[in-house]
Amino acid sequence: MQLDKIDLNLLRYLDSLLREQNVTHAANQLGITQPAMSNGLRRLRDLFHDPLLVRTSDGMMPTALAIQLQPRVQSILQSVDEVLHLGQNFEAQSSSRVFRIMASDYAEATLIPPLMQKLQAEAPNVILDVMNPSDVSFHDVEKGKVDLVINRFDVLPQSFHQKSVWVDHFSCLVPANSEIAKNFSLDAYLSSPHVWVSKTGFGVGVGIQPEEVQKLGWVDGSLADLGFKRNIRLFTRNYNVAMRATEQLGLIATLPSLATRLMKDNKSVVVLPPPFDIPPVELKMLWSPLLQHDPGHIWLRSTIAGCARTIAENNNL
Repeated sequence: MQLDKIDLNLLRYLDSLLREQNVTHAANQLGITQPAMSNGLRRLRDLFHDPLLVRTSDGMMPTALAIQLQPRVQSILQSVDEVLHLGQNFEAQSSSRVFRIMASDYAEATLIPPLMQKLQAEAPNVILDVMNPSDVSFHDVEKGKVDLVINRFDVLPQSFHQKSVWVDHFSCLVPANSEIAKNFSLDAYLSSPHVWVSKTGFGVGVGIQPEEVQKLGWVDGSLADLGFKRNIRLFTRNYNVAMRATEQLGLIATLPSLATRLMKDNKSVVVLPPPFDIPPVELKMLWSPLLQHDPGHIWLRSTIAGCARTIAENNNL
């Protein structure tokens, strides 16, 4: 097999076919016609003397050889991409690029506004498309359809690149004029009604089962270790709803501290330290290896990291 007789575009076709496992979807991903992709698959089969993708009752499935080829092809394409981007710069001041970011409600409320202020000064035409966790699957990120994911994660795909944004501790929002605000003990905390809020990872969430304490996250896991359980009256995935539940319904909200500071000017609530230890929570950003060497993406990651560093320093994180 001589290199000068091989169309290296076939490697792009193969990478897309193995990611999508569908000829039409792979063609759409690369912006070519379905017949062109079918012809590419035929040429790939001739080149490797293997069917590579086989139609089954579950759709197109990769052969054993294709499974071996996939990480090697991805590595080759990433190396080529890195070479092609050497010496290139991202002109932030003039760029009108759209960056798609999946952000949790917590990240969107605490990070995105100061980030946008920075972008308005340094990259006034750059656009952010902020998406919810339920809008995105890890396959979307893996394929580079989403530039960055900013969230808390219980489990991370090993193939993704990642960087810590900041580490935050927990605080409690408590009704300002309540008796509990005057004597905020563990007993008072346990006897009061609470609002629960959380959403980590990717994809559509599932309904909460209140009795499954260990699945409720850091706060309830820490309480369970002490042999206690919160009296949760409201479950939500929206931090703004949780904070308003303290103000309007008198429910205690135990949240990352940066979120509670959004209510610092609200006289109806007070922010107090939890009456028990809760492990800190780490906000991370992660992205596909396909975007690792893209100049614009490098600029975006650096800009977010710098903005997050300022937020952390200003809030003593």
